[in-house]
Amino acid sequence: MMDMKRMRRPQQPTVAPDPEREGALRASPTPPRVLRPWTAFLLLASLLVVGAVLSRAQRSLSIDSFRAAARAGSVGAASGGLEIETLPSSRGPKDKLLHGLLAAGFDEQSCLSRYHSALYWKESPHLPSPYLLEKLRNYEALHKKCGPNTELYKKSVEQLKSGRGTQSTECNYVVWVSYSGLGNRMLSIASAFLYALLTNKVLLIDRGSDMDDLFCEPFPESSWLLPLDFPITKFGTFDIKTPESYGNMLKNKVISYSVDGTSRRSLPAYIYLHLSHDYGDRDKIFFCEDDQKFLQNVPWLLLRSNNYFVPSLFLIPAYEEELRQLFPEADTVFHHLGRYLFHPTNTVWGLITRYYQSYLAKADERVGIQIRVFETDTGPFQYVLDQILACSQKEKVLPDVSDQETVVSTPNVKSKAVLLTSLNNGYFEKIRNMYWEQPTANGEIISVHQPSHEGYQQTGKQMHNMKALAEMYLLSFTDVLVTSAWSTFGYVAQGLGGLQPWILYKPDNQTAPDPPCRRAMSIEPCFHAPPFYDCKAKKGIDTGALVPHVRHCEDMSWGLKLVNQA
Repeated sequence: MMDMKRMRRPQQPTVAPDPEREGALRASPTPPRVLRPWTAFLLLASLLVVGAVLSRAQRSLSIDSFRAAARAGSVGAASGGLEIETLPSSRGPKDKLLHGLLAAGFDEQSCLSRYHSALYWKESPHLPSPYLLEKLRNYEALHKKCGPNTELYKKSVEQLKSGRGTQSTECNYVVWVSYSGLGNRMLSIASAFLYALLTNKVLLIDRGSDMDDLFCEPFPESSWLLPLDFPITKFGTFDIKTPESYGNMLKNKVISYSVDGTSRRSLPAYIYLHLSHDYGDRDKIFFCEDDQKFLQNVPWLLLRSNNYFVPSLFLIPAYEEELRQLFPEADTVFHHLGRYLFHPTNTVWGLITRYYQSYLAKADERVGIQIRVFETDTGPFQYVLDQILACSQKEKVLPDVSDQETVVSTPNVKSKAVLLTSLNNGYFEKIRNMYWEQPTANGEIISVHQPSHEGYQQTGKQMHNMKALAEMYLLSFTDVLVTSAWSTFGYVAQGLGGLQPWILYKPDNQTAPDPPCRRAMSIEPCFHAPPFYDCKAKKGIDTGALVPHVRHCEDMSWGLKLVNQA
């Protein structure tokens, strides 16, 4: 990758050095001064003393600086050795706890991102509600009491092994089953965590192949990782046909319940909640109030989803008031819960901060462009490039280029660093070359950067997912964001950063749409597969027209998203 700033020649001296003049100076005719022996001895002794003092002071300064950096949490081991993280001085809030969202007391060095991310994000106008903070502290206490390796957890596992459920357990659990791409996983974890908050259950996550390598523990003094000796091991076979799924149990009359939610039969040891994009009508009644009363009593719920199903939780009457208190601004759910839950490990944080400091930190403005193309061919496609440029230039995200050979830049010229993420590097090369080969019409200096180009999505590969997480975070650190329709990768970035992006419409028939993009209604992700069902009337209904704060998505007409409307 070619960086325009690095191509500039180093500043040349105003007067070239004259070797002959230097030689003449060295051959000065003035005779050298002869020092007497005792004078030379005193001079030499003085120089030795001064040198020793300076050496000791320099060593002391170096050690003190390192210790100070360690106390400040700026020493990491992201690349296998000691690494100094240069913290941004002018970005984001100085409150490392995000206005009380994060709990204090974690070992800062074990997870640098937890308290340092706030320094890279723009100042958020969205403050967490006091009720949300209280709820999180109460949940942390519950997780500590019921989490892995506690006596109550062991007791609950023994109950699970017995094959029978009971309504009297002190700790009830939601187990999130690892599934799908990283963006989908993060959105479904946040959804599962909100459900756990609403139902007073404990969230445990299946680590899959890499979850513990990607994220730090979010809860103090307890792990959210499901222990490896958990008795149910067939997570990989769970799907819509699984007999233990809620929909199939209802269909086969394995379970039934009264109006108050009490079971008419013995409770099962666990129920599998299939909430993926292909779920059936019986699975979807998970979102009905009467079903929630029953599920509240089930000690173990195993949840598998690739969706951000939060908007439909807002349509369950039993949770309406609780959610209003938790999120007075309805469109900030993932913004707060994402920042609370997802802290990249030091290895991933090293990828993030090294790239930020190398390519983005010195720009006056950072622009993120996230490209996701849903085509079988790899591309790049000219119509996609045309759409990106049409959107970014029409909405003044990026400047037009000039036909003139040169444009005079003023001393106060603005610099923009463009962070482009895509599986293909073709768009990066074309946009970079455009701003290299032609000057901008307004004199702005544009540099274009792309951290990786993996070619295709490689869900199961650890380094691929580490780079994906790093790029989502880097996008969240930008000032202006352009995202692709339907992309959970973009949803995560906009939510973490609190950014209201320009959304590129999904092209049809390989043609750039007109208009090319529109501004998002909110910073919330879209629920791609919501139910359209009236639980009381037991008939179909438009769930995007029931309450003012749940609307259809800009990029997916049948999807649902939260907006901040009274």
